[in-house]
Amino acid sequence: MKKIKIISTLLLFCYSLLSFSQQRPERAKITITGNVIEKTSKLPLEYATVTLKNTKNPKQIFGGITDNKGNFTVDGAAGEFDIIIEFISFKPTELKGKKLTENTNLGTIALEEDATQLNEVVVRAEKTTVEIKLDKKVYNVGNDLMVKGGTVSDVLDNIPSVSVDVEGNVSLRGNENVRILIDGRPSNAINITEALRLIPADAIEKVEVITNPSARYDAEGGGGLLNIILKKGKNRGINGTFIGGIGDPKNNNLSGTLNYKEKEFNLFSTQGYSNRNNPGNSITNSRYLNDDNTTRNYLFETRENDRFNESYNGNFGFDWFLNESLTWTNIVNYRRSTGDNIDNVLQNYYDANRVFDYTRNRINYEDSKSNNVEFSTNFTKKFKKEGHKLTIDGSFSSNSDKNLALISDTATNTSIVGLDETTNNQEQSRNLFQLDYVHPIGKGSQFEFGYKGDFSKNISDFSVINDGIPAPQFTNILEYKEYVSALYTSYGFKVNKFSFLFGARWEDSNIHVNQLATADFNNKKYDNFFPSAFLTYEFGEQTSASISYSRRIQRPRGRFLNPFNGLSSNVNIFIGNPDLDPAFTDAIDLGYIKRWNKLTLNTSLYGNKTSDSFQFVRRPNGELQNDIPVIITSPINLATQYRVGFEFTLNYSPYKWWKLNSNFNFFYNETDGEFSYTDINDNLVIQDFDFSATSWFTRLTSKITLPYKIDWQTNATYNGAQKQAQGKSLGVFSMNLGFSKDILKDKGTVSLNVSDVFNSRKRISETFLPGDVDSYSEMQWRVRQINFSFTYRFNVQKNEKERKPRGGQQEEGGDFPGT
Repeated sequence: MKKIKIISTLLLFCYSLLSFSQQRPERAKITITGNVIEKTSKLPLEYATVTLKNTKNPKQIFGGITDNKGNFTVDGAAGEFDIIIEFISFKPTELKGKKLTENTNLGTIALEEDATQLNEVVVRAEKTTVEIKLDKKVYNVGNDLMVKGGTVSDVLDNIPSVSVDVEGNVSLRGNENVRILIDGRPSNAINITEALRLIPADAIEKVEVITNPSARYDAEGGGGLLNIILKKGKNRGINGTFIGGIGDPKNNNLSGTLNYKEKEFNLFSTQGYSNRNNPGNSITNSRYLNDDNTTRNYLFETRENDRFNESYNGNFGFDWFLNESLTWTNIVNYRRSTGDNIDNVLQNYYDANRVFDYTRNRINYEDSKSNNVEFSTNFTKKFKKEGHKLTIDGSFSSNSDKNLALISDTATNTSIVGLDETTNNQEQSRNLFQLDYVHPIGKGSQFEFGYKGDFSKNISDFSVINDGIPAPQFTNILEYKEYVSALYTSYGFKVNKFSFLFGARWEDSNIHVNQLATADFNNKKYDNFFPSAFLTYEFGEQTSASISYSRRIQRPRGRFLNPFNGLSSNVNIFIGNPDLDPAFTDAIDLGYIKRWNKLTLNTSLYGNKTSDSFQFVRRPNGELQNDIPVIITSPINLATQYRVGFEFTLNYSPYKWWKLNSNFNFFYNETDGEFSYTDINDNLVIQDFDFSATSWFTRLTSKITLPYKIDWQTNATYNGAQKQAQGKSLGVFSMNLGFSKDILKDKGTVSLNVSDVFNSRKRISETFLPGDVDSYSEMQWRVRQINFSFTYRFNVQKNEKERKPRGGQQEEGGDFPGT
């Protein structure tokens, strides 16, 4: 498109010069003006061409191009002309034999869309769902039928290399140490897992998967980072998209994106509302052991969850184009949610001979409220030289989560009814400042440096009232402060077919973890240096290889640190560890990409070494609940972890109506370390956690255009079994289906999708603690979901062709040198 505009402009300019050179001096010069718009929307058409051909002298041609308001001005000589107004994908309009003897305004000329040409343009302009690049993968959300009516968690679970487990935890290549950014900034949510379930999928434009980030990115995230880019209108005039949906189990949602753009400014807003029920369930069958591993008794536990949530997510922002090179952007985001969770736990107790003893029923009635407000501002200054720019960002947010739970406890072997009341209130504030400067040096070289300050504070107030009496052993106020300042610099250059990028990042961390109820204060300060290096070699235009290295960090946060988290189960309790230290990762990645006409192949061989890695350990705390030992799960720094893996991603389009995308990841994981604790008999117990395991993951996505232009998409996923230090997780297969059909002359789309067709998406695990417990568990966070949605677009084509952006419009970050 851009090439067409440039060529048209040059041709018209040359013709104008030629015609003027042939004019006789005595001929009068005149000016022809007018305005070109779209017939349907009445919006101005920028870059439409206007051509004047002299009917008596065909070599005498004048012409011009419309501006952003559709206006044109053509200077020429008096005479009789055929006037042609054209724009790509629109039917041309011709005014024949127009006599022009003086300055003339042709008025408003409306062009009508050419359906045939428009369809051809859409086919050529349509992006693949996954764009493969050497240093990252870009996932275009709008083309995925699976996520209609879903949330960010659903989006991430459809991305190559990314997995989301049944509890919403995100992993990249099987590694949960992932940094999640939203519009290039860290999420300000207290609970990132819950926040990802609140943002509607329709608010997302694309997701960037960066497995080995350079020094310009935060050092956080040993497994890589995910950058979620939200929608922001780009098209001129007023336009928008509205989406409504219903689902079973209950999933009512409504969202919309509105954009109004003129020469000096761009206003945009995205609004979303949802009312959902996410029912889930789990079972845990446990056999409790004597010291010689013989059976002492049994406990079979089933759990049913009904999670009701009503949420609103909205933003409003504007770009102010101060001049052709300077843009000021401001955005206000607001999220609110209220939820009710009924957690019904049924425990059946059996003796050593598996004879039924009694039943205990524990019901947790949980009420939660969450509010989040964020204001972000950005200045982008572009200089004359291509790629030379300065950006300044600021972000200020406040977040509150309030959670109240009433837990009733009844049993068939007693008339006593237990009642616990837990309160967990969290308040978080976060201020972020960032400056980035990019300066190209000569041909193929670039220098970059920047600063980032990330300052956050979180207060978690947790308390328990047991049968009307406060329980001080479960009451605490945890104050967490994290102040991180960073400086980075990088230099990239190209020599023949080699591209190099070297970078260094320095981060100063000041962490306060204070337990106010127990007056336990911890301050951890550390300075760290994070180098990075990237090398690319281009075998040809379609083939490249790269090798990269970076050093990363993972800081413990949230529930990992809080020693008081919940009492939904009285025998299986999670406790955070306020003394956790950060984990450091050295990552190396060897990549190769090859493009053919219909096929793109991207392969990667990677290796990570993580020191002080986080591991979850289970141990009895010495207490008994009705002769059942209480098992504590807690994170610890467990020595060193090694991870080596191989991955490939394929994009294949055998026909215009069929697109295939597949991803396969195989990895080997080895942990060296040991854990010790003192049991109820005051004996020191040492557990050896040295183990090694392999696992694999694969996903296949097929998108087919059926007759009558019905799109059909299928996603099939398999997570292989994996050995763990105290047991293993079993393999799980799942499948999603989606169908869509464009209606109302492509202004509307109806979609139907089924998530987890076989209702098989679960976490299945086996745990064995010698002398304590042997258990089997299944956990399904959400049952099979069926969604129907309707999308309506006005003044926006389904696959909107991009027109030339203004000079002050901010662009996304650049690609790896040489890609």
